[in-house]
Amino acid sequence: MTKKYKLDYESPIGILEITGTHEAICSILFSEGNKKENLLQVDTPVVITECYNQLDEYFKGYRQEFTFPYQFEGTDFQKTVWEALKEISYAETGSYKDIASSIRNEKAIRAVGSANGKNKLSIVIPCHRVIGSNGKLTGYAGGLWRKEWLLKHERSFKEGMN
Repeated sequence: MTKKYKLDYESPIGILEITGTHEAICSILFSEGNKKENLLQVDTPVVITECYNQLDEYFKGYRQEFTFPYQFEGTDFQKTVWEALKEISYAETGSYKDIASSIRNEKAIRAVGSANGKNKLSIVIPCHRVIGSNGKLTGYAGGLWRKEWLLKHERSFKEGMN
């Protein structure tokens, strides 16, 4: 079994727990704790340090895409949905219906929503950019307030770049 390492990143909207191996990031999830528990160690894998640094750049408005290696842990359908999520550009949104259409399974809107909710790579696989067909914010594992914050954050930096 491959050893997994954890490192907490203190974002403006809560602590993100980064979990990974020496090869790839496995998850980036909001923690309900209020205090960082894991500190950067000498033996922290480079990929985790890189993830930490790229998240920091994202929250400071310097980064729109992530380049560190990560791995999906899910079914083939979930992986297909998560790949489709990556096609939603920074500061843009798409609907569950859009994702279902993009994977050529128009009737799978609810299944897309379910897969979206199981995404373990918050922010990097931008499930926060998926909204309802009516334009309203819908479900987000980190809480709707975080989804709204992330979308406003991205739009503010995109507008500043134009």
